[in-house]
Amino acid sequence: MDQTVAVAHYPEGAGHATRMLAVAQAFEDAGAEIALAGGGPGSRFIEHNGYEVFRAAPVDYIGDYQQGSLGRVLTRSLPYSGKRVFDFVRWLRREDPAALVTDDMFAAMAAPLTGTPLYIVTHNAASYYDAAVEQVFTWLLNRYQLGAAESFLYPAVWPPDEGDPPGVTHVPPVALDPGDCPPPEDDVDVLVVPSVYSTNFDVLAETLRTEGHEVTLVGDEAWEPVPALLPWIRAADVVVCSGYSTVMEAAVGGTPCVVYPFTDEQHGVTRVLERKGVRGFQVEHSVTHVARAVRHPPNEPDHDNGVERVADHVLAELT
Repeated sequence: MDQTVAVAHYPEGAGHATRMLAVAQAFEDAGAEIALAGGGPGSRFIEHNGYEVFRAAPVDYIGDYQQGSLGRVLTRSLPYSGKRVFDFVRWLRREDPAALVTDDMFAAMAAPLTGTPLYIVTHNAASYYDAAVEQVFTWLLNRYQLGAAESFLYPAVWPPDEGDPPGVTHVPPVALDPGDCPPPEDDVDVLVVPSVYSTNFDVLAETLRTEGHEVTLVGDEAWEPVPALLPWIRAADVVVCSGYSTVMEAAVGGTPCVVYPFTDEQHGVTRVLERKGVRGFQVEHSVTHVARAVRHPPNEPDHDNGVERVADHVLAELT
């Protein structure tokens, strides 16, 4: 196959990069050439896996709004947004791909400017947010994505829900699962996976240790970077996380998962998990309650990996 598929990830946190690298590798496995772009902390993860990645100007709306103010959004995120779109336009013109697959709103804005067929892969929905400004912005973004994209592919660990954006195409959860990534040498009892915006996870890890658990805290001083987290999740008896990327990996890995949310988006995801009663997941909101849930974890989840579904869908439309 001589087609090139461009894959771009959103720059906030490593989870976006993990998901989109999984999608990119599915295109590689199907015989397509890939070009990768992103920026932010997630691009370091992609480079750690041996890929080159174009780094567009980074933005951090979550950090600037939820940990800063609307003023920081207007003076920091907004100006960089225009630069990020411009960077993606230049990149797409240089790569001239057959399609762009992305979870990045700015790459999605650049695609029509270069005549590049667009495919969205994201779970983001206005129903996750409590703040009116976030609800309105995400609703408008979803409307744009649905209108501009050939398809809006929605990776979910839950069945169709009333909070999903109307018109999306459900696919199974997406997880990075490279075959050449070895499992951990030692047994993993509890794997604790903080997100960029998590707090108190060091306290949580120490609390679990005092209760007799063997705890692996991703990102602490003893943690060494690995090409993919899924082998560690599969090896764990239970995983504790905040972000949806780890939720999807736990779903694919078949590992019981306790979700400890912090951001508005994370709280929104957990509301859907609870509303739909998704097997394998339990939501808690304090260190004490998380520790109790780890002692009595939920049943194991059981989900297919959606990366092949994404690649097959896009390539079928390109042929």
